[in-house]
Amino acid sequence: MTSRNSPVAIVGAGLAGLTAAVYLKRHGIPVRVFEASPKLAGLARSEHDPDGFTYDFGAHFITTRLAATVGYSTQCRSLARYGESVRVGRHVYGYPFGLMQSPRFLLDAIGQKVNDLIAPKPVVTAADWYRSNYGKALANRVALPLIESWSGSPPDELARSVGEKMPGSLLSTLLLKLSSKLTRRPVAIGYCGALPESPHVWHVYPMGGIGALCEHLAKEVADCIETRSPVEAIHTDGEKVVGVSVKGSEIPVRAAISTAPVPILAKLVRGTDRLAHLARFKYRAMVFVNLRLKGRGLLPDVVLWTPGDGFPFFRLTEVPLGMPWLAPEGRTLITADIGCTVGDSTWTMPDEGLGEICLEHLERISPNARDRYQGCRVMRVPLAYPVYRLEYEAERQKLEVGTGIDGLYSIGRNGEFGHYLMEDVYWRTRRRIRELIEPTMRPANSFGENAITTAAGDRKRLSADVSSLEPDFSSRG
Repeated sequence: MTSRNSPVAIVGAGLAGLTAAVYLKRHGIPVRVFEASPKLAGLARSEHDPDGFTYDFGAHFITTRLAATVGYSTQCRSLARYGESVRVGRHVYGYPFGLMQSPRFLLDAIGQKVNDLIAPKPVVTAADWYRSNYGKALANRVALPLIESWSGSPPDELARSVGEKMPGSLLSTLLLKLSSKLTRRPVAIGYCGALPESPHVWHVYPMGGIGALCEHLAKEVADCIETRSPVEAIHTDGEKVVGVSVKGSEIPVRAAISTAPVPILAKLVRGTDRLAHLARFKYRAMVFVNLRLKGRGLLPDVVLWTPGDGFPFFRLTEVPLGMPWLAPEGRTLITADIGCTVGDSTWTMPDEGLGEICLEHLERISPNARDRYQGCRVMRVPLAYPVYRLEYEAERQKLEVGTGIDGLYSIGRNGEFGHYLMEDVYWRTRRRIRELIEPTMRPANSFGENAITTAAGDRKRLSADVSSLEPDFSSRG
């Protein structure tokens, strides 16, 4: 039988799970964190090889705001630079200024806006959204091929919310890009929707990688974490969470907070079929091919997007351009992102075979790449990105509000089935946990109309919480 002394069970010890545990413990609520693997941090971990290369399994960097909030600023370095470019045919355009300088793209985008004002059409799919916002030329040549490569689905089968997860307005993006040039700081753009973007928030790298940030958070709740302890079931009674099963034992809990991918959560919940529909939600698998090469500066920018044109990858990232400490001096690391399906020919291909294919196509961008090549290391992620398919979009939107089961919360990138990066995961987790700590904040029902008002009000509170955080990274370049 559960009581107010029963703990809150947290499934997973990645950034979201640890954030929830810290926040709850600070409010005097007992917590038990169950992690299936022997290590913390989930996908947010880094590996190092004997030759001095660092491979970040998930995110490469965070922001100054997040570092300051969790008390990790002194252990972070500012990125040397960060920028993105797009290769279209034989031309390379900087994002967004370079694309705007193309008469073809610019005039078509303006014409599309005029047409939408005169004869607006319904925007239902991702294809509709990108064509309406970017114009057909830029959407068809750049955005939509990238979306299809990334998601594995035709853009007309995806929901418009794929586009709505993009950074803010074009004007705000341009202003932030301009401030980045003026301050020579890698200002964060499109990395947080929970709090306002600002020229005073830029990218930093936690020394030791993102995993080190999770280990820092874990120190505060070390006595609450149980590794090698997979949660086997989440039990409900009358659509209210009452316990969890771990290693064959049933543990009474007052609530359960899951970071598991939603199809797995659907299988964990026992006593109700309320979440059975989540089993059909799809994630895109990814193969990340890390090419080791002599020299540096093989790409025109830190990130190069490669829509269409027969490339096997849709994105290349030369991380040492922004974070030179991730590769030995005089050498570089280029990561090729390839979308796939678990078990297909790409997923099962040997590492060197993947390296050879990527190298062959990299030579079209950097002709002397083969002479510089020094092998590769491949990372495979079966659940890399949520896919917002139209067929379950209404159900996904309900999940954004809540699970519909009293005492059950689903948080984090996989748990919320959202396109969220590190800072967003942190603030969204805090917002959701406040509903548990302060029941008056909870929506009247799981899918209540006041959920939007609640989220908006909490966004203001979160902004106030961090308004005074201005960390000084000037001495840590």
